[in-house]
Amino acid sequence: MKIVVVGPGAIGSLFAAYLSKSKEEVWLLDKDKERAALLYASGISLEGVSGSWQSKVKTTASPGDIGTADLILICVKSFNTKSTIEEIKPILGPDTKLLTLQNGIGNVEIISELAGEERVLAGVTSEGATLISAGKLRHAGRGETVIGAIDGKTPVQLRQIRELFNKVGLECKMSRDIKGLLWSKLIINAGINALSAVTRLPNGKLIAYEGTRRILRDAVTEGARIAKRKRIKLIFDDPLAKVEAVCENTQDNFSSMLQDVLKKKRTEIDFINGVIVRLGQELGIDVPANRFLLDLVKTIESSYAQQTQ
Repeated sequence: MKIVVVGPGAIGSLFAAYLSKSKEEVWLLDKDKERAALLYASGISLEGVSGSWQSKVKTTASPGDIGTADLILICVKSFNTKSTIEEIKPILGPDTKLLTLQNGIGNVEIISELAGEERVLAGVTSEGATLISAGKLRHAGRGETVIGAIDGKTPVQLRQIRELFNKVGLECKMSRDIKGLLWSKLIINAGINALSAVTRLPNGKLIAYEGTRRILRDAVTEGARIAKRKRIKLIFDDPLAKVEAVCENTQDNFSSMLQDVLKKKRTEIDFINGVIVRLGQELGIDVPANRFLLDLVKTIESSYAQQTQ
Protein backbone atom coordinates (compact mmCIF):
# COMPACT_ATOMS: atom_id res chain seq x y z
CA MET A 1 0.00 0.00 0.00
CA LYS A 2 1.28 3.46 -0.91
CA ILE A 3 0.30 5.95 1.78
CA VAL A 4 0.63 9.72 1.49
CA VAL A 5 0.28 12.01 4.50
CA VAL A 6 -0.51 15.55 3.35
CA GLY A 7 0.60 18.25 5.77
CA PRO A 8 3.66 18.10 8.10
CA GLY A 9 1.93 19.68 11.08
CA ALA A 10 1.68 18.02 14.49
CA ILE A 11 -0.86 15.32 13.60
CA GLY A 12 0.45 14.79 10.07
CA SER A 13 4.00 14.34 11.34
CA LEU A 14 2.86 12.04 14.14
CA PHE A 15 0.93 9.73 11.81
CA ALA A 16 3.67 9.76 9.19
CA ALA A 17 6.24 8.78 11.81
CA TYR A 18 4.12 5.93 13.18
CA LEU A 19 3.12 4.65 9.75
CA SER A 20 6.79 4.55 8.74
CA LYS A 21 7.12 1.67 11.21
CA SER A 22 5.09 -0.45 8.82
CA LYS A 23 6.33 -2.19 5.71
CA GLU A 24 4.17 0.06 3.54
CA GLU A 25 5.50 2.83 1.30
CA VAL A 26 4.90 6.07 3.20
CA TRP A 27 5.27 9.60 1.85
CA LEU A 28 4.89 12.99 3.53
CA LEU A 29 3.74 15.75 1.16
CA ASP A 30 4.65 19.32 2.11
CA LYS A 31 3.85 22.49 0.19
CA ASP A 32 7.12 24.10 1.40
CA LYS A 33 10.09 22.94 -0.71
CA GLU A 34 12.78 23.95 1.79
CA ARG A 35 11.03 22.29 4.72
CA ALA A 36 10.38 19.18 2.62
CA ALA A 37 14.10 18.93 1.85
CA LEU A 38 14.90 19.30 5.56
CA LEU A 39 12.44 16.59 6.55
CA TYR A 40 13.68 14.29 3.79
CA ALA A 41 17.25 14.64 5.06
CA SER A 42 16.65 14.64 8.82
CA GLY A 43 13.39 12.76 9.30
CA ILE A 44 11.04 13.25 12.24
CA SER A 45 12.23 13.22 15.86
CA LEU A 46 9.72 12.37 18.58
CA GLU A 47 9.77 12.70 22.35
CA GLY A 48 7.11 12.34 25.01
CA VAL A 49 4.67 9.60 25.99
CA SER A 50 5.94 7.22 23.30
CA GLY A 51 9.57 7.73 24.26
CA SER A 52 12.33 9.32 22.21
CA TRP A 53 12.79 7.98 18.72
CA GLN A 54 13.57 8.94 15.14
CA SER A 55 11.68 8.19 11.94
CA LYS A 56 12.77 8.52 8.34
CA VAL A 57 9.94 9.41 5.95
CA LYS A 58 10.10 10.09 2.23
CA THR A 59 9.19 13.76 1.97
CA THR A 60 8.54 15.88 -1.10
CA ALA A 61 6.85 19.10 -2.17
CA SER A 62 5.99 17.67 -5.58
CA PRO A 63 3.06 15.25 -5.98
CA GLY A 64 4.68 14.11 -9.23
CA ASP A 65 7.44 12.39 -7.24
CA ILE A 66 4.95 10.08 -5.57
CA GLY A 67 2.85 8.44 -8.27
CA THR A 68 -0.59 6.98 -7.67
CA ALA A 69 -1.50 6.65 -3.99
CA ASP A 70 -3.68 3.99 -2.38
CA LEU A 71 -4.44 6.00 0.74
CA ILE A 72 -4.09 9.73 1.36
CA LEU A 73 -4.33 11.20 4.86
CA ILE A 74 -5.47 14.82 4.74
CA CYS A 75 -3.92 16.64 7.70
CA VAL A 76 -3.86 20.26 6.49
CA LYS A 77 -5.73 23.18 8.05
CA SER A 78 -9.41 23.28 7.13
CA PHE A 79 -9.08 26.58 5.26
CA ASN A 80 -6.54 24.91 2.95
CA THR A 81 -8.65 21.85 2.12
CA LYS A 82 -9.93 23.03 -1.25
CA SER A 83 -6.54 24.09 -2.62
CA THR A 84 -4.90 20.92 -1.27
CA ILE A 85 -7.34 18.57 -3.01
CA GLU A 86 -6.80 20.44 -6.28
CA GLU A 87 -3.03 20.05 -5.89
CA ILE A 88 -3.06 16.31 -5.16
CA LYS A 89 -5.34 15.27 -8.03
CA PRO A 90 -2.31 13.90 -9.99
CA ILE A 91 -1.79 11.17 -7.35
CA LEU A 92 -5.42 10.02 -7.31
CA GLY A 93 -6.05 6.66 -8.90
CA PRO A 94 -9.40 4.93 -9.51
CA ASP A 95 -9.25 3.19 -6.11
CA THR A 96 -7.54 5.89 -4.03
CA LYS A 97 -9.15 6.61 -0.67
CA LEU A 98 -8.84 9.96 1.11
CA LEU A 99 -9.02 9.96 4.89
CA THR A 100 -9.49 13.36 6.52
CA LEU A 101 -8.16 13.69 10.06
CA GLN A 102 -8.86 17.43 10.17
CA ASN A 103 -10.59 19.57 12.73
CA GLY A 104 -14.01 21.11 12.27
CA ILE A 105 -17.03 20.60 10.06
CA GLY A 106 -17.08 21.04 6.27
CA ASN A 107 -13.98 19.18 5.09
CA VAL A 108 -15.85 16.01 4.10
CA GLU A 109 -18.18 18.05 1.90
CA ILE A 110 -15.30 19.91 0.21
CA ILE A 111 -13.31 16.73 -0.46
CA SER A 112 -16.40 14.89 -1.70
CA GLU A 113 -17.23 17.68 -4.14
CA LEU A 114 -13.74 17.84 -5.59
CA ALA A 115 -12.65 14.18 -5.49
CA GLY A 116 -15.86 12.17 -5.34
CA GLU A 117 -17.84 11.09 -2.30
CA GLU A 118 -17.07 7.42 -2.90
CA ARG A 119 -13.39 8.08 -2.14
CA VAL A 120 -13.86 9.86 1.17
CA LEU A 121 -13.30 8.45 4.64
CA ALA A 122 -13.25 10.54 7.78
CA GLY A 123 -11.62 10.17 11.14
CA VAL A 124 -11.03 11.91 14.41
CA THR A 125 -8.11 11.40 16.72
CA SER A 126 -7.48 12.15 20.38
CA GLU A 127 -3.72 11.75 19.97
CA GLY A 128 -2.05 14.82 21.44
CA ALA A 129 0.97 16.23 19.62
CA THR A 130 2.87 19.51 19.64
CA LEU A 131 5.17 20.56 16.82
CA ILE A 132 8.27 22.08 18.41
CA SER A 133 9.86 22.88 15.06
CA ALA A 134 9.95 21.33 11.59
CA GLY A 135 10.53 17.61 12.11
CA LYS A 136 10.66 17.86 15.92
CA LEU A 137 7.56 16.62 17.67
CA ARG A 138 6.37 16.18 21.24
CA HIS A 139 3.89 13.32 21.63
CA ALA A 140 1.99 14.82 24.57
CA GLY A 141 -0.81 12.31 25.02
CA ARG A 142 -2.07 8.95 23.78
CA GLY A 143 -5.58 8.79 22.40
CA GLU A 144 -7.97 6.80 20.26
CA THR A 145 -8.48 7.32 16.52
CA VAL A 146 -11.92 6.51 15.12
CA ILE A 147 -12.54 6.24 11.37
CA GLY A 148 -15.59 5.68 9.21
CA ALA A 149 -17.10 5.84 5.73
CA ILE A 150 -19.67 8.46 4.75
CA ASP A 151 -22.31 5.86 3.84
CA GLY A 152 -21.88 4.03 7.13
CA LYS A 153 -20.53 0.89 5.49
CA THR A 154 -17.29 -0.86 6.41
CA PRO A 155 -15.42 -1.48 3.15
CA VAL A 156 -12.34 -3.67 3.04
CA GLN A 157 -10.09 -0.60 2.82
CA LEU A 158 -11.50 0.79 6.05
CA ARG A 159 -10.76 -2.44 7.92
CA GLN A 160 -7.27 -2.54 6.42
CA ILE A 161 -6.58 1.00 7.64
CA ARG A 162 -7.79 0.13 11.12
CA GLU A 163 -5.56 -2.94 11.23
CA LEU A 164 -2.57 -0.97 9.95
CA PHE A 165 -3.01 1.82 12.49
CA ASN A 166 -3.30 -0.64 15.36
CA LYS A 167 -0.28 -2.58 14.13
CA VAL A 168 2.00 0.47 14.24
CA GLY A 169 0.75 1.59 17.67
CA LEU A 170 -2.07 4.00 16.82
CA GLU A 171 -5.17 2.72 18.63
CA CYS A 172 -7.95 2.71 16.04
CA LYS A 173 -11.62 1.75 15.85
CA MET A 174 -14.33 2.05 13.21
CA SER A 175 -17.66 3.88 13.33
CA ARG A 176 -20.77 3.56 11.15
CA ASP A 177 -21.94 7.07 12.04
CA ILE A 178 -19.54 9.53 10.45
CA LYS A 179 -21.66 12.59 11.16
CA GLY A 180 -21.88 11.75 14.84
CA LEU A 181 -18.13 11.10 14.82
CA LEU A 182 -17.26 14.49 13.33
CA TRP A 183 -19.69 16.38 15.53
CA SER A 184 -18.34 14.66 18.62
CA LYS A 185 -14.83 15.84 17.74
CA LEU A 186 -16.18 19.32 16.92
CA ILE A 187 -17.65 19.64 20.41
CA ILE A 188 -14.37 18.50 22.01
CA ASN A 189 -12.46 21.07 19.97
CA ALA A 190 -15.03 23.78 20.68
CA GLY A 191 -14.44 23.31 24.38
CA ILE A 192 -10.65 23.11 24.26
CA ASN A 193 -9.00 24.78 21.27
CA ALA A 194 -10.20 28.38 21.36
CA LEU A 195 -10.06 28.57 25.16
CA SER A 196 -6.48 27.32 25.16
CA ALA A 197 -5.57 29.78 22.40
CA VAL A 198 -6.98 32.69 24.40
CA THR A 199 -5.46 31.69 27.76
CA ARG A 200 -2.29 30.09 26.33
CA LEU A 201 -2.75 27.17 28.70
CA PRO A 202 -2.09 23.49 27.92
CA ASN A 203 -5.16 21.27 27.81
CA GLY A 204 -4.93 19.99 31.38
CA LYS A 205 -4.86 23.45 32.92
CA LEU A 206 -8.20 24.39 31.33
CA ILE A 207 -10.02 22.32 33.95
CA ALA A 208 -7.70 23.34 36.79
CA TYR A 209 -9.19 26.83 37.17
CA GLU A 210 -12.80 27.64 37.96
CA GLY A 211 -13.14 30.35 35.31
CA THR A 212 -11.80 28.36 32.37
CA ARG A 213 -13.64 25.23 33.47
CA ARG A 214 -16.92 27.16 33.49
CA ILE A 215 -16.35 28.61 30.01
CA LEU A 216 -15.34 25.18 28.70
CA ARG A 217 -18.51 23.63 30.11
CA ASP A 218 -20.70 26.38 28.62
CA ALA A 219 -19.12 26.05 25.16
CA VAL A 220 -19.53 22.26 25.21
CA THR A 221 -23.13 22.44 26.45
CA GLU A 222 -24.04 24.88 23.67
CA GLY A 223 -22.48 22.64 21.03
CA ALA A 224 -24.29 19.59 22.37
CA ARG A 225 -27.57 21.53 22.28
CA ILE A 226 -27.04 22.34 18.59
CA ALA A 227 -26.24 18.68 17.84
CA LYS A 228 -29.39 17.54 19.63
CA ARG A 229 -31.55 20.01 17.69
CA LYS A 230 -30.04 18.69 14.43
CA ARG A 231 -30.70 15.11 15.62
CA ILE A 232 -27.03 14.20 15.52
CA LYS A 233 -26.13 11.37 17.88
CA LEU A 234 -22.79 11.93 19.58
CA ILE A 235 -20.44 9.00 20.19
CA PHE A 236 -20.41 9.68 23.94
CA ASP A 237 -23.33 10.00 26.35
CA ASP A 238 -21.83 12.76 28.52
CA PRO A 239 -20.13 15.49 26.45
CA LEU A 240 -18.81 17.37 29.50
CA ALA A 241 -17.25 14.27 31.03
CA LYS A 242 -15.69 13.35 27.68
CA VAL A 243 -14.11 16.77 27.09
CA GLU A 244 -12.74 16.92 30.63
CA ALA A 245 -11.33 13.41 30.18
CA VAL A 246 -9.59 14.53 26.97
CA CYS A 247 -8.09 17.47 28.89
CA GLU A 248 -6.77 15.08 31.52
CA ASN A 249 -5.44 12.54 29.01
CA THR A 250 -3.64 15.21 26.99
CA GLN A 251 -2.83 17.46 29.93
CA ASP A 252 0.55 18.62 28.62
CA ASN A 253 -0.61 19.12 25.04
CA PHE A 254 -0.83 22.56 23.46
CA SER A 255 -3.89 22.52 21.20
CA SER A 256 -3.40 23.09 17.48
CA MET A 257 -5.14 26.46 17.77
CA LEU A 258 -2.83 27.57 20.57
CA GLN A 259 0.14 26.49 18.46
CA ASP A 260 -1.21 28.63 15.60
CA VAL A 261 -1.70 31.66 17.84
CA LEU A 262 1.80 31.37 19.30
CA LYS A 263 3.17 31.32 15.74
CA LYS A 264 0.80 34.17 14.74
CA LYS A 265 -0.87 32.03 12.09
CA ARG A 266 -4.45 31.84 10.89
CA THR A 267 -6.56 29.50 13.03
CA GLU A 268 -9.43 27.12 12.23
CA ILE A 269 -11.87 28.99 14.48
CA ASP A 270 -14.41 29.44 11.64
CA PHE A 271 -14.64 25.65 11.22
CA ILE A 272 -15.05 24.95 14.95
CA ASN A 273 -16.71 27.49 17.27
CA GLY A 274 -17.73 29.48 14.19
CA VAL A 275 -19.85 26.53 12.99
CA ILE A 276 -21.72 26.45 16.31
CA VAL A 277 -22.30 30.21 16.17
CA ARG A 278 -23.64 30.09 12.60
CA LEU A 279 -25.94 27.17 13.31
CA GLY A 280 -27.09 28.83 16.52
CA GLN A 281 -28.19 31.82 14.46
CA GLU A 282 -30.00 29.59 11.96
CA LEU A 283 -31.77 27.56 14.64
CA GLY A 284 -32.53 30.43 17.01
CA ILE A 285 -30.35 28.97 19.79
CA ASP A 286 -28.28 31.36 21.90
CA VAL A 287 -24.60 30.30 22.10
CA PRO A 288 -22.87 33.12 24.05
CA ALA A 289 -19.80 31.11 25.13
CA ASN A 290 -18.96 30.07 21.57
CA ARG A 291 -19.59 33.58 20.26
CA PHE A 292 -17.32 34.95 23.01
CA LEU A 293 -14.52 32.55 22.06
CA LEU A 294 -15.01 33.21 18.34
CA ASP A 295 -14.78 36.99 18.84
CA LEU A 296 -11.69 36.74 21.05
CA VAL A 297 -9.75 34.46 18.69
CA LYS A 298 -10.73 36.61 15.70
CA THR A 299 -9.45 39.65 17.59
CA ILE A 300 -6.17 37.90 18.40
CA GLU A 301 -5.72 37.00 14.72
CA SER A 302 -6.48 40.56 13.60
CA SER A 303 -4.03 42.07 16.10
CA TYR A 304 -0.98 39.90 15.46
CA ALA A 305 0.96 42.89 14.13
CA GLN A 306 0.33 44.87 17.34
CA GLN A 307 1.25 42.06 19.74
CA THR A 308 4.60 42.30 21.51
CA GLN A 309 4.94 38.54 22.12
